[in-house]
Amino acid sequence: MLRQQVRAVSSLLSTMTLIGLCVGMTSTLLSLRGTIEGFSTFTIGLIMSAYFIGFLFGTTRAPKDIRRVGYIRAFGGLAALGTVAVLVQSIWIDPVVWFVMRFVSGFALSAMFVIAESWLNTMADNRNRGALLSVYLVLIYGGLIIGQLLLGLVDPASFVPFAIIALLINVALIPILASVTVEPTTHSPKKVPMKLLIEQAPLGLLAAFLAQGCYAMFYGVGPVYATMVGLSVGQVSIFMAAFIFGGLLAQTPVGFLSDKYDRRLVLAAVTGAGAIVALVLSQVTITNPLWIYIGMGVLGGCLLPIYSLAMAHTNDYLEKDQMIGATGAIIKVGGVGAIVGAPLGAALMQYANVNMFFVLMAVLAMMISGYSLYRVTQRAKAPDQVHSSLTNLAPAQPSEELLASLIEEANEDFEEPDGKIPVKPGTSGPV
Repeated sequence: MLRQQVRAVSSLLSTMTLIGLCVGMTSTLLSLRGTIEGFSTFTIGLIMSAYFIGFLFGTTRAPKDIRRVGYIRAFGGLAALGTVAVLVQSIWIDPVVWFVMRFVSGFALSAMFVIAESWLNTMADNRNRGALLSVYLVLIYGGLIIGQLLLGLVDPASFVPFAIIALLINVALIPILASVTVEPTTHSPKKVPMKLLIEQAPLGLLAAFLAQGCYAMFYGVGPVYATMVGLSVGQVSIFMAAFIFGGLLAQTPVGFLSDKYDRRLVLAAVTGAGAIVALVLSQVTITNPLWIYIGMGVLGGCLLPIYSLAMAHTNDYLEKDQMIGATGAIIKVGGVGAIVGAPLGAALMQYANVNMFFVLMAVLAMMISGYSLYRVTQRAKAPDQVHSSLTNLAPAQPSEELLASLIEEANEDFEEPDGKIPVKPGTSGPV
């Protein structure tokens, strides 16, 4: 059955794999090209933060605009907008122009993810939605990794990589525009006040905020750091890909452990380990790049699952009808963290020391670890930890549509036989 479903949505999966490839390639390309053009590290950090501003804006505004013109026409228009942004950046080398175009890219891509994931949910059913979305997420990760490695084969100082990205965006349009299917529908989730989330799950909000700050810093100025310590373009590509690959491998086992044991302890363990690895990497030289690649893989395995754990932990203390709205709120909190992360990391690298790139990551991870342990002392483990296969689509945040569907599918067993949602004991106070 799953194989038939995958075959039925193969055109959509092909499209989004190529889009993921373009996302991964573009972020690293702009960081490298900005360094070549003499942009300061802080300026590059600001430019990269524009992507997350656009992404946050897009996930908030795009669904309303999409309803007015339809999904297929909207997807085509957004792809064209993304192509224009990439090409403008290739011919107009200016920090202000790049900031504006990076914002446009974030807006366009966020809306494209919402469209694709809504479409995927419409074509799936309750029996295989989780498995189908897992295939989708793995393909996105694969696209991100290939995009990093592909950049190592071209000269970032030339027009060629920009042209390749623009070409791939347009090629990605072919499968989805040529497919024949019913356009998806959307739903309006129940709103959850931020005050309620702060009272019920402050750890989830803090972890999401700091985790997205780490991700934005890595994708925004990670290539700059790698260049400053002496890695070649090809080595920078491997440096970036290793982090994503480590996260891909660690996502499932970490999720399994968090379902079996207290999620806060698992979160404390992975972030504590990530902090140690980041501190070690801050002292490693490039005499043997292999060790750096291994370290980046381990660091990705520790840090990339954080966002998923934060989302799942928050849902442990909410009722089912609150989970979708809470998902949207956490995405927005994480988006703010991403906007702050890249400029902050860039400023410390420029005005303090290049190794502050990893030191800041270590500090942020340790803050999550310490607060997780503190919350364990304040309250008992949630009586019913909700299983969740949530993952993080780095460097793009997952859309509310995807996370909402995963939450709904993962929590079907949470309902009582009569269809009523049970009240969780002991969840009236803060976590």
